[in-house]
Formats: sequence, structure tokens, C-alpha cells
Amino acid sequence: MDVIYDLGDLAGRSCPRALTIGEYDGVHRGHKYVIAELCRRAEPLGLETVVLTFDRHPASVVRPESAPELLCDMDQKLELLAETGVDLTVVLTFDHKRAGEDARDFVEEVVVGALSARLVVVGENFHFGKNRSGDVPLLVEMGARLGFEAVGLSLDKKDTPALASLPASQASAELVGKRGADRSSARGGEPESPASAGSYMPVSSTLIRRLVSAGDVVGAAGLLGRLYEVRGAVEHGDGRGGRELGFPTANVAVPEGILLPREGIYAGWYLCSPPLGSDHLRAMRHVKPSTQLGKAMPAAISVGWRPTFYRAQSAKPRPLVEAYILGFDGDLYGQDARVRFACRLRDEKQFSAVEDLVIQMHQDVEETAKVLGI
Repeated sequence: MDVIYDLGDLAGRSCPRALTIGEYDGVHRGHKYVIAELCRRAEPLGLETVVLTFDRHPASVVRPESAPELLCDMDQKLELLAETGVDLTVVLTFDHKRAGEDARDFVEEVVVGALSARLVVVGENFHFGKNRSGDVPLLVEMGARLGFEAVGLSLDKKDTPALASLPASQASAELVGKRGADRSSARGGEPESPASAGSYMPVSSTLIRRLVSAGDVVGAAGLLGRLYEVRGAVEHGDGRGGRELGFPTANVAVPEGILLPREGIYAGWYLCSPPLGSDHLRAMRHVKPSTQLGKAMPAAISVGWRPTFYRAQSAKPRPLVEAYILGFDGDLYGQDARVRFACRLRDEKQFSAVEDLVIQMHQDVEETAKVLGI
């Protein structure tokens, strides 16, 4: 998949295109359905397939006070888009000028003028342009005049067999294993979400954020079509995990703006990956699908503030992500990590004695091994 960040770079590769537009945060099952339909319709027409997305969530510019935390960073989004088989992704800067752009001007100047679209495929509730004034009917109207077909796809499970083919719980079980799905559905003290209860769910980034925030990573996996993952560099912590507790952990510094699961203990997987910062990505003109660069290692993962040792959450406004890798003995400092959440095991707890915490950590590791089937 090729990637460009400036519409001017298209000058040397003029061709008719099939286009979809959106933030594509998380690149979930609904997004993949839209792109698959885009590719299916484009192939007999000989059109190059294009995803048009943005360098930040539009809400961070339009309403920054209520902008959501993201399900993935740009590195991961491009890797996930590459896995769909799309030919080209265009990453546009979304700033106040773009936010104030008239919807008709956007279609004429970007969709048709720069991208030479002959087909536009989006979700039926897609909106764009200043004050979200652009929608599918506008695309249909302008397409009839400017020479492109516009298609608005339903992402409702009643109308979309490809999305309704699996209940969320069954899809989750295929991803995390039956033990993990069963363990999640049997957990106590948490409200049962529809996704983990076995109902069919409409797929949206907003719903997935709700599930992740509630700790329902099994339900989120069913809608994502993959385990929920966060990334960050491994940093030095206070050294207490290995020295005092006997459980050395990788302290993963997840960037601000990326959504973390609800505080608690999770079973999951840890992978090492090479550093790929935004500067590197901006220099790239081709992105390959994400490959497993190292063995996925089973891990017991903590998201929280370590209340046994630190009382005030305000001292650490963002929870810490720590991964104890089962059976691993090595140095991970300075490496970039990928942490994948398979199942939530329990709430974070404050223990009156360190010895009690150590006993619980042994139990967490045993439960992690059972859930992951190792």
C-alpha cells in the first residue's frame, strides 16, 4: 500500500479511482467491510482503490474539549489499512481551515479534482465538511453531475450479512480462545455488556471505545476483528517488580491520546517491534501489512496506579501499563512494545501487606496461563 501526505504528490500518477473517506480509527470490522466492498466494486472497473483519512481525529480540532481518545496511532492505522489490500492511503492534515471547508468545495477540489474519483463508497451515516453539512445524498447529487457514483453502505447488522454473520461473543471466542471468552463472561462485579452477552452489535469506533473503557476487551476484540493493542517504548520504572516482588515487568509508556483499558489485571500478549515514529512514517511512501516481528509472548498485564504502594492517583493521572512476560528473562529497556489484551482477570486492588500482593500475583500468572492455553 502506498501512502502520501500531500495531494500534490498525486500529480505524477493520474488515474481514475475508487475512494472511501473517514477517520478509520481502529480499522474495525465495519471499516473492513466498507473497504472490501470498495475493492469489490472497483476491480471490474479497473479503478485504483484509495482510503482518504486524516492526520488527527477531526473532533480534536472541532471540539477538542470532548475529543475521544484513539483506538490506534497512525503507525498501526496504516498497517491495518495495508492489510485490507487497498492500493493507496492519503493522509490529509485536518486543521481549522479543513474543518471550515464547504462540503461542496471538498468534493470538487479533493474528491474529483485531486483524486479523480469515479466511485465513492462510505457508510450511510457519513458526514463531512463544515458543520457536517455533507452527507451521502449530497455525494449522490454531485456525483451525477461530476461523473462519479456514490454508495452509502448500511453498517446495521440487519442489512449487512457480512457484519451479522457472527455474534460478537462468538467472534471474540475465535480471537481470544474459548477459555478467555468464558472467563470474561463469568467475571464478577462488572456490568455485562451486550458484546460479551452474545448479542449482535452494530460496529462503530464509539462503541468499541465504550467497551475498552469498561474493560470488556473480549467484546472489543469481537468488533475489531483482532485483540485490542496499545504500543509504546519500554521505560525504567521504580524497579520494585523484580527486586521486591519477584515479577519483573516491562513498563510500557503508551502515548497520551491513546485509549487504555479500564484499570485492572489482564491476560494478553507482548511483542517487541522496531521504533517507527511519526517522522519515519512521514518519509515512507509504502507500508506493508503488520508482521509479527518477534514471537508473541504470554503476559500478565496491569493497567493502573499500583495502589498498594502509591495511594494518590492524582500523582499519576494516566494509569501505568506493566507487562510481566511469562517465562522471559531478558532486557527490554528502550525497545518499542506492542501489548495485546485478551481477557480481563480482575480489578486492581490495594493490599495491606506486600506478601498478600505477591500471593495474588502468583494467582494472576497461573490464571493468565490457563486463559491463554499455555
